Amino acid sequence: MSRSITRAEVEHVARLARLALSDEELDGFARELGVILEHAEDLAALDLDDVEPTAHPLPLVNVLRPDEVRPSLDRDEVLGQAPAVEDGRFRVPRILDAP
Repeated sequence: MSRSITRAEVEHVARLARLALSDEELDGFARELGVILEHAEDLAALDLDDVEPTAHPLPLVNVLRPDEVRPSLDRDEVLGQAPAVEDGRFRVPRILDAP
């Protein structure tokens, strides 16, 4: 059931997408899309009855560490070394205009 895409079909889709394609591009895309369709037909012909559905081809596990409280830097010590502090936070220059 091999079906290739025609140049006219590529031209039609390009017009719908408002793409201006040259004659060479139309011919090239017709060939390339034909190859893609052939590959899709090859995949559709595979017997996948015994294959479990999956979201990813490899078994992945969450590689992030557990979210747990751990010792950290002392807030007052860190803020004490900042060039500017306001209300217990770092004060930085404004980068957006406020209304």
